[in-house]
Amino acid sequence: MKHLALSTSLLLASLSLAPLAHAQQTTSPKTSTSAQTPSAIERDLRVFSSWVNDKLSRAEAGVRREMPRVSAEFDRQSQRIDRGVDSLSAQGKREYADQKQRYKDWAARQDSLDARARLPETVQQVQDRLLGEKVTLNRARATEMPDLYARFIEATRAQRRQWTPTDWSNAAAVLGNLNARYEQVREQIPLEDRIRIRSWQGEFRTLETARNAKEIIEK
Repeated sequence: MKHLALSTSLLLASLSLAPLAHAQQTTSPKTSTSAQTPSAIERDLRVFSSWVNDKLSRAEAGVRREMPRVSAEFDRQSQRIDRGVDSLSAQGKREYADQKQRYKDWAARQDSLDARARLPETVQQVQDRLLGEKVTLNRARATEMPDLYARFIEATRAQRRQWTPTDWSNAAAVLGNLNARYEQVREQIPLEDRIRIRSWQGEFRTLETARNAKEIIEK
């Protein structure tokens, strides 16, 4: 009887410990999983940092056209993080502040470039851009004239599809300056180069006429 009573006591004790062991086995993995899962605000910060890095690496001319949409997206993401910024670690708060400042510095630079781009160019500025460097045409040597015309017509071919009427007018003024210098040094230029220059002069007029005709047809 004593042996039977002892066996029964051991059986009951093992049954009473079984739920506790089972609970320990089922709860411990949850604690580990929770520790490895980043919070929502930390995920938002990673997305925001990646977004800022992407925008700052873009070509400036292309980004300036998208600035209204980019600014709206910055406001949306930063406001989302602002609501939960207290949940970030000290390192996360520093990163967030740094990224916001980087973006604001970059946006201010875009605004400055955009304002400068809206200012009308002088003929000298247009000339420097089309010829690829600052040139004082009234001092250009006869040997330099073929290369200057070549640069001018290459720029015209490459850029003309985006030109406004003002751009065409400015380019024509630059060509007028080239032609004026050409007439001053023409006798010093070999016949072969003079023929090439005449060809380029005619090509510009042809392109300009074609553009005017296209505008008339479209109207």
